[in-house]
Amino acid sequence: MNAQDFAIQPANARQVWLLPAFAMVAAVVGISVLLADEPKAWIGLPVILGSLVLIALVFRRRRVSLGNGMLTVAAGLNTRRVATGELDLATARVVDLRERTELKPVLKLFGTRVPGLSMGHFRLRDRSRAFVLLTDASRVLVLNEHSGHRLLLSLDRPQALLDALRAAQRH
Repeated sequence: MNAQDFAIQPANARQVWLLPAFAMVAAVVGISVLLADEPKAWIGLPVILGSLVLIALVFRRRRVSLGNGMLTVAAGLNTRRVATGELDLATARVVDLRERTELKPVLKLFGTRVPGLSMGHFRLRDRSRAFVLLTDASRVLVLNEHSGHRLLLSLDRPQALLDALRAAQRH
């Protein structure tokens, strides 16, 4: 069976890139100030450009796919693979995190978080652990695992993934 991809809700690019852009501008300004006293400070520019490329690659790595009985979520530097049988689909739901604040990610364990984008392993407000790929808090698919962990996903069509997961569990 070929893997089926599910579109992720697009992130607000201005919001996501604001913090990294500010940091890069500050670094370039810092190097230009250093150039007055230390002519070799220009060597820092390739490091800054390389960092910007790395950040862009991390931010762009977002994918949700289902194939061979496995749900795979790639989010930044992290990837989470869950067998469809490990998901409790009876409790799956689409929520608005502005209303269901107990499900909001509050503590980043390992991942990426900038305004408008959260990816990776987080502890939620209710103290449970979750693997998240969030670009829009208003429509989040919550999938509970039998292990007690959760997946929180911002998808264009969350019901399409739920239907595909149910079909995969039946087979």
